[in-house]
Amino acid sequence: MVSAIVLLAAAASAAEPDAPPSGSELRFVRDGTIVRRIDRAGLERSCSVRTVEIDDPYYGTRKSFRACPLAEVLAIGFGKDAVPRGDDDVFLRARDGYVKTVPARVLGEAGGYLALADAAYARDGDPGWQPIDRRQVDPGPYYLVWAKPEQRDVHGYPWPYQLVVIETSSFARAYPHMLPTTAPAGSPPWAGFAIFRNECVSCHAINGEGGKVGPDLNVPQSIVEYRPVEQIKAFVRDPRTFRYTSMPAHPDLSAADLDGLVAYFDVMKTLKHDPGPTP
Repeated sequence: MVSAIVLLAAAASAAEPDAPPSGSELRFVRDGTIVRRIDRAGLERSCSVRTVEIDDPYYGTRKSFRACPLAEVLAIGFGKDAVPRGDDDVFLRARDGYVKTVPARVLGEAGGYLALADAAYARDGDPGWQPIDRRQVDPGPYYLVWAKPEQRDVHGYPWPYQLVVIETSSFARAYPHMLPTTAPAGSPPWAGFAIFRNECVSCHAINGEGGKVGPDLNVPQSIVEYRPVEQIKAFVRDPRTFRYTSMPAHPDLSAADLDGLVAYFDVMKTLKHDPGPTP
C-alpha cells in the first residue's frame, strides 16, 4: 500500500497540475499543491473495484468497465474529511490538455465511477482501452463515467477521458487572469465570461489559463484583433461550416450570448497577461 500511494507533507512544493503525470499516476491537487499521488495498482487495492455497465455517449454503445466509485476515489485522494463539497470548484485535467471545471456537488452525486479498464478487453495488466470519440484516441489512464440515464448528458455531467489530475481550488484562484475585472458587475462582458467558463474553457485558454486542446484566444493576439466579429459568432455557432474540426457546435447559444462572448473578448484584449507559449 505504501509503495502504491505516496502521501506528501503539507509543506510540499507547489505542483504543476498542467504537466501530464506519467504512466498510470493520478494526482490530487489542492490550491496548486499535490496532496496525493496514486497509481492503478494503488486504486485497485484501496477502493471497491467492480464491473459497471454504462450507456456510453462517446462510444455510442453500452460498455463494461472495471471501475471505482467516484466518492471512494475522492476520499482516497483528498482524505475523507477533506473531500470537495457543495459549490467548491473541481478541475478535471486530462493528459491532452482538456480541463473540465465542475461544482463538487455534481461529483458528489451517486452514479459516478472512475473507470480503470475496459472490462471486455483487459488482459494481464493491460487495461484494454478501445479508441474513443471522434479523434479515436486512447482514453487511458482513467475515464470518468456515469451510470444513471440522466447522467448521460455530457453537458450536465463531466465525462473526461485521459484523466490525470483532480484539483480543487476556486476558479478565481486557479485562473486569476481570466476575469474581466475592469467591466462593471452584471455587464455584457461578465455575461460573456459566464458563457466562456461554461462552454469554452475546457479546451481554450485566456492569458494562458484554461484548456490546451485549442488555441489561446487572447495572447499574443485576441481573436477579436484578427477575426471579424460576425465570423467569430458564426464559427462558434457551427465551426464545421468553416473547417473539419473536433470543436463542437453551439446551436443553443442565443444572439445575446454570442454578443456577450464578443464583449468579453473585447475587454480581455485590454487585460493581457502573456506567459509565453505552452511547451
